[in-house]
Amino acid sequence: MPLLGPRPLPLAARRLGIGAGAVRRRPGRLVVLGFAGAILLGAILLALPVSAAGRPATALEALFTATSAVCVTGLAVVDTATFWSPFGQVVILVLIQLGGFGIMTLASLVGLLVARRLDLRSRLVAATSTRSGGLGDVRTVLLGILKVTVVVELLVALLVSGRMLIGYGESAGQALWTGAFHAVSAFNNAGFGLYSDSLTRFGTDPWILLPLCAAVIVGGIGFPVVFEVTRGLRRRARWSLTTRLMILTTGVLLTLGTSFFLVSEWGNPRTLGPLGPAEKLLAAFTQSVMARTAGFNSVDTAGMNEGTWLGTDVLMFIGGGSGGTAGGIKVVTFAVLAFVIWSELRGDPDVTVLDHRLSPATQRQAVSIALLSIAIVIVPTIIITATSPFGLDRVLFEVVSAFSTTGLSTGITADLSSPHQLVLVALMFVGRLGPIAAGTTLALRERQRLYRRPEAAAMVG
Repeated sequence: MPLLGPRPLPLAARRLGIGAGAVRRRPGRLVVLGFAGAILLGAILLALPVSAAGRPATALEALFTATSAVCVTGLAVVDTATFWSPFGQVVILVLIQLGGFGIMTLASLVGLLVARRLDLRSRLVAATSTRSGGLGDVRTVLLGILKVTVVVELLVALLVSGRMLIGYGESAGQALWTGAFHAVSAFNNAGFGLYSDSLTRFGTDPWILLPLCAAVIVGGIGFPVVFEVTRGLRRRARWSLTTRLMILTTGVLLTLGTSFFLVSEWGNPRTLGPLGPAEKLLAAFTQSVMARTAGFNSVDTAGMNEGTWLGTDVLMFIGGGSGGTAGGIKVVTFAVLAFVIWSELRGDPDVTVLDHRLSPATQRQAVSIALLSIAIVIVPTIIITATSPFGLDRVLFEVVSAFSTTGLSTGITADLSSPHQLVLVALMFVGRLGPIAAGTTLALRERQRLYRRPEAAAMVG
């Protein structure tokens, strides 16, 4: 038997019937084709006359809405509440659910396919705690994602529906539809709503905002983290590094984001100014949560200060969890970069994260994803700013929102020209699938080399 040979495929790949070539070369291609097909089908359905409440949607309106729904973004060129018929709204809801479930499934399965390098196997299977049979069990992953999705969406839908029925006098049928639509949209971090002002009319109602915020957070941190946390609440010391980084950094970002919105908008008469202290805290927390790629807004985004827009850009760009429905460069990527900078400032020879030494490959991947994402944001921002009447602050906000699949807007989406809207369509697609494809490609391209070049230093800074 030869000493060297091809490495065996992960069990997940063998059970899916995926060959070695497909695992190494085609996972990103399969993801892209699958989502492109869903967007095309959604656009065709939304272009039907039955999907609109009045005039039929144009091809661009249907394509933009379908892309925004499948990529769970929430940006819109027409008002979801008034333009689309009940049939059209159902199509949007189905596209959101397919897109969100597909993202969580693909992110988790891709992790299984490259488990040897990403070290996700122990977190994505039902036998995590016992390490008995079923490592890499795709069926377990799919059922786990489905269970989390159904439980969270059902609970939030019941809470929101009950509040609509009791507190706002909606009929039972309308309340159930409202609760279900917003629960699915929130859990999938989509940001589509059935009200023209998003959640502004509920800006002081914790019975509406807090359940939706909870759904956004759970959906955003991702199935791998939810799975590990729920199975090991009493064994936090055994949580993986990814889970601990995700929980810790999410808490820090939510706290800093809430504080930022409070300070920045406290006296703004168009946002938090007219509210009481408790209501301001609720609104600021909601905005901090939603800026992590959810897309709902409980105060008028267009009325915020320009500095608040810039801070929101940062939160949107960071995004949520790697295996979740949120976009952005991902929380763990941001945390890794922060620890790299901290270690460099301290002069440490290694990057140490929560008592673990971070591998150079992980550091390079985080830097690569962040820099590529910055480039993807900068180029469209320059193009749209130079060829539209809108200022840099509004254009940057729109571009970051599209790339991070957030869906927040200062109100210029529908006023952009058709070419600019197509740019946003491309950004939503790339922003939704780019991090998964990039992470997979970087992991699968990693290879061992039997020699090293001579070391040298270059002057930087």
